[in-house]
Amino acid sequence: VLKAVVAQYNAEELLSKRAEVSERIKVEMVKRARQFHLVFDDVAITHLTFGREFMKAIEAKQVASQEAERQQWVVKKAEQERQAVVTRAEGEAEAATIITKAMEQTGNAIIEVRRIDAAKEIAAKLAN
Repeated sequence: VLKAVVAQYNAEELLSKRAEVSERIKVEMVKRARQFHLVFDDVAITHLTFGREFMKAIEAKQVASQEAERQQWVVKKAEQERQAVVTRAEGEAEAATIITKAMEQTGNAIIEVRRIDAAKEIAAKLAN
């Protein structure tokens, strides 16, 4: 009975559907036991053992899954960085537009103010 039920599932399903497998084994065992006037209270799968190859395959699958998640994170991070660069460039372009408009309205006065500020900074550094 046990082999017949277990054979209907693959190894991964035996782990993930343990309750279902136990229930099917219990139903079949109870049917079979009635023929011998036996009564079962419960049947449970308490210990499953798999071969080394299967355990290695499960571990490899988990590693691959973690690597895939990490790659998704890397892609998401790169997208956020790209978006930050675009936003920064848009801000700089807008600032340049504003400065250009200000220069058109006020002439070269803003450039002269910046030259004076730069000269003050240089003079202060040379004085120290």
